[in-house]
Amino acid sequence: METTFPRIISVDDHTVEPPNVWRDRLPSKYHDTAPRIVRAPLESISYVGGRFAPRMGAPGDDGPLADWWVYEELRRPLTRLDTAVGYSRDEVRLEAITYEQMRPGSYSVPERLADMDVNHVQSSLCFPSFPRFCGQTFTEAKDHDLGLLCLRAYNDWMVEEWCGPAAQGRLIPLTLIPLWDARLAAAEVRRSAARGVRAVCFSEIPPNLGLPSIHSDDWDPFLRACEETGTVIAMHIGSSSRMPSTSADAPAAVGSTITFANCCFSMVDWLMSGKFDRFPGLKIMYAEGQIGWIPYILERADVVWEENRGWGGVADKVLRPPSELFSEHVYGCFFDDAFGLRNLDAIGAGNVLYETDYPHSDSTWPKSREVGEAQMAHLSPDVVERIVRTNAIELLGLTADGLFARP
Repeated sequence: METTFPRIISVDDHTVEPPNVWRDRLPSKYHDTAPRIVRAPLESISYVGGRFAPRMGAPGDDGPLADWWVYEELRRPLTRLDTAVGYSRDEVRLEAITYEQMRPGSYSVPERLADMDVNHVQSSLCFPSFPRFCGQTFTEAKDHDLGLLCLRAYNDWMVEEWCGPAAQGRLIPLTLIPLWDARLAAAEVRRSAARGVRAVCFSEIPPNLGLPSIHSDDWDPFLRACEETGTVIAMHIGSSSRMPSTSADAPAAVGSTITFANCCFSMVDWLMSGKFDRFPGLKIMYAEGQIGWIPYILERADVVWEENRGWGGVADKVLRPPSELFSEHVYGCFFDDAFGLRNLDAIGAGNVLYETDYPHSDSTWPKSREVGEAQMAHLSPDVVERIVRTNAIELLGLTADGLFARP
């Protein structure tokens, strides 16, 4: 497999937004209120019980200098966990950093392409950093009028610069929606789709953000727009602003072990919501959720649907076994899941996508090819090709060569 492993299409990587994204794209009157970078000391930082808690120091205070995103009351530093590739595991700690302390491929297109080459990656779909995985930063802001301008500016930057001509079609656009208004969200889906975008971020568990659940009808304008434009709903772990944990004092290792849990809960929500029967063209994907947990959940969901749908509140809206709905509508994404691959028959080779998670601390960079070769050695070449490339090409509307093409 040394010479035949397919060039990877990664459906879950990340961009660290350059400092000038919003300054360059919003009128000057917003420069002091829109997201901006400030260099300031770090007073303290912790990540306990699934909660990230940084505190910015005042100018002249002791503490390491870091680059902070400042937006309304929000103060969020760049962290080593945002961009850990190139550092040994023992060097990756919870610490605040500056742009100069991160790998340039985190935020610069030419360096990103070079790092993709090192890692046998042809194309990459990137989730945001400062806006968070589904734009929660703008949803939680007080000024939604400005938030909408900021969100659209991010989407413009994503399409025109991050995935612009310099990317040579190798960076695949992924855009945000205003989660606070489903009709505005539908309009943004259509605006992006007209520019060739085929994937949009969404929350795995919207009620955690104070938003309606997927069981309500509130999201229907958004879902209809996604179905009509062939836009994939991409949900990343943590896109509900609440990583799974067991207690307020549980160490981060507990949450890191069970990161798939939100994906698990979310997928059951969707399978039991009736949305796939109402919107038969919908496709959803779970980034960084891994796949080993999927077979049991499908088995259990089918049993519940078969035995308990009468009193379980789904008999009139979930018209087929959940496993059938999964096969037609849901994609699991993984970067390191030998167990899931050993049970691929129970998931379906057509429902699995590959990722590298660059530049996060879990990333398999620069050995994603080697990891894939080792974990997929028992699979036939055509199945490997499907997992590593073909499924992504078909789902995201890429060219036959696996590239993003503008309309």
